[in-house]
Amino acid sequence: MASIITLVTSTLLFLSFTLSCAIDTSTITNYTDNEVMTMYEEWLVKHQKVYNGLREKDKRFQVFKDNLGFIQEHNNNQNNTYKLGLNQFADMTNEEYRVMYFGTKSDAKRRLMKTKSTGHRYAYSAGDRLPVHVDWRVKGAVAPIKDQGSCGSCWAFSTVATVEATNKIVTGKFVSLSEQELVDCDRAYNERCNGGLMDYAFEFIIQNGGIDTDKDYPYRGFDGICDPT
Repeated sequence: MASIITLVTSTLLFLSFTLSCAIDTSTITNYTDNEVMTMYEEWLVKHQKVYNGLREKDKRFQVFKDNLGFIQEHNNNQNNTYKLGLNQFADMTNEEYRVMYFGTKSDAKRRLMKTKSTGHRYAYSAGDRLPVHVDWRVKGAVAPIKDQGSCGSCWAFSTVATVEATNKIVTGKFVSLSEQELVDCDRAYNERCNGGLMDYAFEFIIQNGGIDTDKDYPYRGFDGICDPT
């Protein structure tokens, strides 16, 4: 189950990177350095980016320019079925993006232990009439895409999305739950904004007797002090 969750999370993050556009990608053409700098300055304002000094800003500009070139090359290829554009990640390299947003920690021993479990809540019986497919998005069990910001808390978002969906399927009611509670309070094995594992987060929720709502414990995107109330 955890491997499936990881795959879905990675897919959603990739889609958010490629499809969340800040400009009309159909109008991307070759730009001069001055034009790119103007675009960069406008992008900085739009996404409220602030850097620690001019050296870092210049470094991020070069990454921004490289990513823009990649976007141009991709969008000019008529064989591609989708378009790319500049979003809030346009000043990050691929490696930086992977480290920040694919921050799920692996635990080989834990995975091995999980494979030994043989318990199942559902067993197929002869005569059961099952649908060919089920789209839980249509049924309201999948929340809109959320933004984890610069915190490596994908493990918390994956966990919460799974619990939200399960709760909706079982009770028929969708409730938005708190990723920030996991970031702040689930410290035994998970590493807050430095990554974690969904298995441990599920155990935390069980041992904690549940999880707070996003409304009562909203997401802030940084390591905070656990609020047990």
